[in-house]
Amino acid sequence: MPPAKKRPRAYDHLRTRTAVLAQYAHVRDAVAALTSQQLASPTRLGDWTVRDLVAHIALGLGSVSRDLALPEPPGPKPATTLLEWPPAVAAVVRDPEAPAPAADRPDLLALYGEVEAAFLADVPASGPGDRLLPTRVGSMRLTDYLVTRTVELIVHTDDLNEALGLEIPYDRQALAACTRLLADTLADRAPGGSVEVRVPPFAVVQCIGGPKHTRGTPPNVVETSPLTWIRLATGRTEWARALEEAEVSASGERADLAALLPLLR
Repeated sequence: MPPAKKRPRAYDHLRTRTAVLAQYAHVRDAVAALTSQQLASPTRLGDWTVRDLVAHIALGLGSVSRDLALPEPPGPKPATTLLEWPPAVAAVVRDPEAPAPAADRPDLLALYGEVEAAFLADVPASGPGDRLLPTRVGSMRLTDYLVTRTVELIVHTDDLNEALGLEIPYDRQALAACTRLLADTLADRAPGGSVEVRVPPFAVVQCIGGPKHTRGTPPNVVETSPLTWIRLATGRTEWARALEEAEVSASGERADLAALLPLLR
């Protein structure tokens, strides 16, 4: 009998909205200080420059207002749940064939201001966030879609920091939501209870079929930091490299996630 599915994690609408705005503000402030030379620098995202990446971040948040402006899809339930979103979208691991997003938006700070103003006007600060959005991967609840925006923002903030050697901060709540969604995705993709994956202080999940741990110290444990977990889940680093550089600890014969990563391909 396959392991029973756990109830999906619930996210608070106001806290998630606040986290999205906070992380976006961190990026916006960093963008305001970038020089022309920095904007022309390469990134680890194929042929994208920093300018392309910066524009993509703004346009990714702008998708919220764009989708809210469309008619609400019919039906009481969304077609795409949070745990279905990572396999359905390749927005974080960018398609190398996609056109660069910055070509027709030369004024990046103006773009950032427009997107932020629209978000503040369009996304309510109260309520359950149950309004359905017709996203490109199917209809989603507004609050759930905001959780996906934390993934976009956190992952691409890390891309910016890596490209330029910056230290753009990570909003704690945004980092937590991103970490939890990717950890829950692993548990959903490889259900079971033989391996415990710990990403302190934000997430602990059990995954992979086999003997289930019930009490005491689990025989198979993987532990890492939030940013390393996010890099593993999105293909920014490889499992073997993370182990070699002691960014991940893995104990037990089943504590090998190499075949399951990255989660976003």
